[in-house]
Amino acid sequence: MEQDQTVDKSTPVKNEAWEWIKALLIAAALVFFIRWLVFAPFIVEGPSMQPNFETGERLIVNKFIYRFTDPKHGEVLVFHAPSEKDYIKRVIALPGETVRVEGDQVYVNNQLVDETYLKEALDKAKQEGRPYNMRNFPEQTVPEGSVFVMGDNRSNSSDSRDPSVGFVPYEKIVGRADLIFWPFDKISLVHSK
Repeated sequence: MEQDQTVDKSTPVKNEAWEWIKALLIAAALVFFIRWLVFAPFIVEGPSMQPNFETGERLIVNKFIYRFTDPKHGEVLVFHAPSEKDYIKRVIALPGETVRVEGDQVYVNNQLVDETYLKEALDKAKQEGRPYNMRNFPEQTVPEGSVFVMGDNRSNSSDSRDPSVGFVPYEKIVGRADLIFWPFDKISLVHSK
């Protein structure tokens, strides 16, 4: 005698739905982890980093890098500024170093800094018979646990030369700008030299 066997056809559908839900939850957790702990997007606002960064450009900021290493000369970093905004600037001097700015010349430990990332802008200003930088900074020593930063647009940047910003403590640093990802025609790695 044959027995009637009924097969529940909804079980494979339920299993597949459950697998999709698990995959989406794992993906969401990974996105959350990567977004909040490792990388963060940043939108450039204002002219302070011209000619190298323009308003509206979007960057990927590596929030994890400075847990393993300290900032280095020329790196572009994002930090929490006193104005309750995040600023993007370039590292010029490190803890314990002396720094001074005289016109277009920047000195760290009495050595002229070779700022290849500003070469074209400096050359253009020189050809036009004008200084690129109109804001000097008297020699000071960078405190321990802080960096001295400046915008690439030297005459139009609120940076460490400005008492309202000053030296940037490590705990205020969000991370290092590693990649321009928008607009698409500007996709590139951010170089420190």
